[in-house]
Order: sequence, then C-alpha cells, then structure tokens
Amino acid sequence: MTRKVRSTPQVLRSLASVVAFSAIAAFAPFVAHGQTAAPATQAVAPQLKTQVPGYYRMQLGDFTVTALYDGFIDIDTKLLVNTTQAELQKLLARMFQQSPKVQTAVNTYLVHTGTQLVLIDTGTAKTFGPDLGFVLDNLKAAGYTPDQVTTVLLTHMHPDHANGLLTPDGKPAFPNAKVLVAKKESDFWLDARIAAAAPKDAQAFFKMANDASSPYRASRQWQTFEGTAAVVPGITPVPLPGHTPGHTGYLIESKGAKLLIWGDVIHNYASQLVNPNIAIEFDTDKKAAVATRKMIFKRAASEKLLVAGMHLPFPGIGHIRPEPRGYAWVPVEYGPIR
Repeated sequence: MTRKVRSTPQVLRSLASVVAFSAIAAFAPFVAHGQTAAPATQAVAPQLKTQVPGYYRMQLGDFTVTALYDGFIDIDTKLLVNTTQAELQKLLARMFQQSPKVQTAVNTYLVHTGTQLVLIDTGTAKTFGPDLGFVLDNLKAAGYTPDQVTTVLLTHMHPDHANGLLTPDGKPAFPNAKVLVAKKESDFWLDARIAAAAPKDAQAFFKMANDASSPYRASRQWQTFEGTAAVVPGITPVPLPGHTPGHTGYLIESKGAKLLIWGDVIHNYASQLVNPNIAIEFDTDKKAAVATRKMIFKRAASEKLLVAGMHLPFPGIGHIRPEPRGYAWVPVEYGPIR
C-alpha cells in the first residue's frame, strides 16, 4: 500500500496547530477565572548585610601600600575643643555629620617595600567592643599573615594604635616583627612614676601601653629611635608632637613618589581641616598639637603630598587642598594596581 507523504507546508501547519493548542490549554485556567496570564513568581534573593573586606591597595613607586580597616569609633563632639558649639555644628552639618557623636575610622597601613613588610600602627585588637579590632582579619583578607610582618612602626602608644600588638589571648600578634617607636613616646608611657601621677581616668591608658609592649620588650623586639634617620629603607620618621609627647608620622618614599602617614594629626576631618585650631581632649599638649597640625597642613598642601591618617574616612588616603578658610579633603579614587 502506498503511503501518502505530506508536503513540508502541511507539516509546518500541523506543528503550528499543536503549538497553538498547547498555548491555549496553558492559558485557559486564567481565562476561565477572568485573569491575565502571568509567569511564575521567582523568590527574591535574601538581603545581604556583610561588608566587603576592609583593605585598599595602591602602588607607590616600587612599594605597595595597603590600608587596613580596624573599625570605627563614635566620638562625642564635646571632646572637640577650642571652638563654639555653634561653629562646630555648622562645620559638621556641611559634611552631613551630626552631634552628639560623629563616626571616625581607625586605620592602619601595611607597606611592602620589596624586602620588608612594614605595618604602621596595629589597631585596637578586641579591647573596645564589636565595632573595632579587625586589622588581623583584613590583613589576612589582603593576602598576608601576621607572621610575615617584619617591622611594626607605631605613631604613638594610645590603645587604638598599640593594643593590636597582642592577640585577644594576650600573645604577640606579630611574632617575627621588631617594634619601633619614638624614644620620647616609649619613655612617657612606660614610666611608672608618670603613670602613677596621671589622672585616674588616664591611668588605664598607661596600663594598656605597658601590657601591649611587654612581651616585645621581654624578647628584645621592642626598639626605640630618636631623630629623623630612616627606620626602614624608604621610610623616615617625621616628629609630630602634641597629641602625645613622641607622636610621629612616617614619610614613605619610593622612586620619587611620597606618602606621609600622619597618625592622629586630626580626629574629625569635617571640623579640623577647616579650623585647625580645634583640638581634642585626648591631646596631651593641645597648644603643641594645634601648632603641629597647622605646620603639617601647610607642608602637605604646598608640596602636594599624598597623606594618610588613622582617623580619616577609610582608606584615609588623599590630598588636602587650600581653601579660603582652612583646607578641604580630596580622597584617592579607587583604581587598579599599576
């Protein structure tokens, strides 16, 4: 028996009819209830509230600089002095900050010179609550381990800069590093007589400085320096007294590129850049701190120095630009390593 072969147009028409029928069948329940067809609802992805790791890397000549975020502190604006509340509120408001507390970052800086891995300041460890103490986590996230750090440089020995020398269980966080600090700074904070004569609410600062440095002093890894000779090839201390007696910045230089890490020259950029006369109660010598701030602002602006600060908005690296009154902050832009 001869089987009749259907032509290609007939096959296509039949296939089209099947597809059309299937579509109608799928659509029918919606039509029956007077509804418009709609695709199945996809579940919304969960809302994520974890932040990216707190590190920022940049190239400085042949050196690599990595900013490490320790966390933040809320500063009571009553601690900012040498100003009126009216002026302070105006300066804060123009930068969208509000009283009675303003947030300030706690930053540290890791410098790879090619031959040494240098950490400048260590953060708080876990001594000041859940919003701080993330330097070691972010150092690891940045691709390093604490035992690889060869040198720790301290700008000063306040607890948000030196407590990170220890792990939460009291052991050296950087077992293979030598720790360098200005002799004036070390002598001040480790002097039992000065500590005993200090106001009661300040004595805890002396104890924390003593505790944090103790194992490094015992192992002879603790070293002090005087003057401005390089402490590491390419890294020179810059005396910046006032906030503490031996408060020190560090000028990093490679192939003509420079970065001044100025420690605690300022604590609130919204107010102190515009009015450098504003001091903070934590300054050991407020008059000297103001004079230092004015001097280093003038130098940084005139030399167009790249600067970094432990209490500038993370990563705390940028330039300062002269304004009709005071200075303005110009942060670095995010970009690739070149």
